[in-house]
Amino acid sequence: MNSFGRLFRVNVFGESHGASVGVNIDGIPAGIPLTQEDFLPDLERRKAGAKGTTPRKEEDLPYIKSGVFNDRTTGAPITILFENNNTRSTDYEKLREFPRPGHADFVATHKYGGFEDYRGGGHFSGRLTLNLVAAGVIAKKILGPGISVKATLIEVGGLPDAEKGLEAAIAAKDSVGGIVECVVEGLPIGLGEPFFDSVESTIAHAVFSIPAIKGIEFGSGFAAARMKGVEHNDAILDATGKTATNHAGGVVGGITNGNPLVFRVAVKPTSSTPKEQHTLNIKSGEVESFSVKGRHDLCIALRVPVVLEAVAAMALADFMLLEQRSGRVFK
Repeated sequence: MNSFGRLFRVNVFGESHGASVGVNIDGIPAGIPLTQEDFLPDLERRKAGAKGTTPRKEEDLPYIKSGVFNDRTTGAPITILFENNNTRSTDYEKLREFPRPGHADFVATHKYGGFEDYRGGGHFSGRLTLNLVAAGVIAKKILGPGISVKATLIEVGGLPDAEKGLEAAIAAKDSVGGIVECVVEGLPIGLGEPFFDSVESTIAHAVFSIPAIKGIEFGSGFAAARMKGVEHNDAILDATGKTATNHAGGVVGGITNGNPLVFRVAVKPTSSTPKEQHTLNIKSGEVESFSVKGRHDLCIALRVPVVLEAVAAMALADFMLLEQRSGRVFK
């Protein structure tokens, strides 16, 4: 339910306004250099504070509680905690009456009988992406320096210029979505399995753990439906598997082919928009107008790139460890 991976096993926990959020990671090889400072660059990239992001600011310092000794992984599970110190839970009391359209408020109450922690979105909050970023830092170390994982925001509110897309949202006093592209270079041929454990299905599984993700495509993606076969096929140029084009996005038959792995995700507009909306008032039983108060991201896509890198690295590190265990030799 809250776990991902087979050998590189990630388990997330916590709520947005609880004492902390955290992650427990099993299956990490022993001897990997790891300190608190290793996490800080990626965690800094995820932080709020920039235009269009929530005013809520937390230190986001990772407290390593187990699995590391003398700055090296021990082979035991690693537990990392992030404290929640800048919460304002009163902003969410009104939301018990007005479940936010597009958010998990309504379904969470039904699923958990009203016992869920609703403050700040509780366990459904984007705050828990801290855990994914932390796991991604370790996953990148497992992949090694020869493999780069880089995600970039390529569109905001339908505009390729992120700044203009954000300005339009600010002018409209509404939230806005975006598109983030991830490119992984240096992968060997042979990661992944056909069908249920394909590289695409496994990465997609991890990607949809990021709140606000509504779609994913690899390579040419949906544009492939409008192409001819000769146009879409990637001609193989040499024995290394290098192709003339990369419409497949680096994956064929569910298995990496040695070319850059390329995929894009669609990030929906933040549900907590300041714009007035209509929704059911649970208390009165009537549909009424309301607006969301509190501190929220105007465009959550701004903070997605580093999280997308993390989940991609998690999935690929798991594949890498599986290949190493199987004894198969990469080409």
